[in-house]
Amino acid sequence: MPTLLKIDVSPRGDYSVSRQLTKQFASDWQKAHNGTIVDRDLVKTNLPFVDLPWIAGAYSTPDQHTPEQKGAMKVSNDLIDELFAVDHIVIGTPMYNFSIPAILKAYIDHIVRVGRTYSPSYEGLVKGKKVTIIIASGGVYTPGSHLESYNVESSYLRQILGFIGLTDITFVLAGGTNDVNQGKISSEDFIASFSESVAEAAK
Repeated sequence: MPTLLKIDVSPRGDYSVSRQLTKQFASDWQKAHNGTIVDRDLVKTNLPFVDLPWIAGAYSTPDQHTPEQKGAMKVSNDLIDELFAVDHIVIGTPMYNFSIPAILKAYIDHIVRVGRTYSPSYEGLVKGKKVTIIIASGGVYTPGSHLESYNVESSYLRQILGFIGLTDITFVLAGGTNDVNQGKISSEDFIASFSESVAEAAK
């Protein structure tokens, strides 16, 4: 039975465009694949940032770990095990200052680890999985737009996920949320405008 890992990043709860779109994605994916969905809400996960015990633990063997290092590695190990156990990953995230939120960077720092998700020779070890990334942004940064070059988020995520072996990546760029905030379009109509793209990615 296939498994989807749904990662939500936005702190805005029910007001979040990216969360509404990952919710739709999960529903479409469930209809298409009849699989299991694992929810990973980074706002509720309370991830620590990488610190000295984490670094020392990542570059030493388990038999050398202190209790503090073991605790730091457990967070990373749990997230990596979760990643390996699924077939498709969907990440719903806002764009902050043209790039990713700090909480998503913390998650990435935990899962990008030598010997676990990439080899010492820099071969990605997380293979054979599909990734869909839904980015909600105030501005419009789609290819061909005059602000396309400002979108550092897409290029960074493609690069870092590709580094660990995740190369089958589809982006849904839900740009223009400022129009929702300014009352120019309803949230429902805005979400609906990306419904087809989300459904296609969920196949």
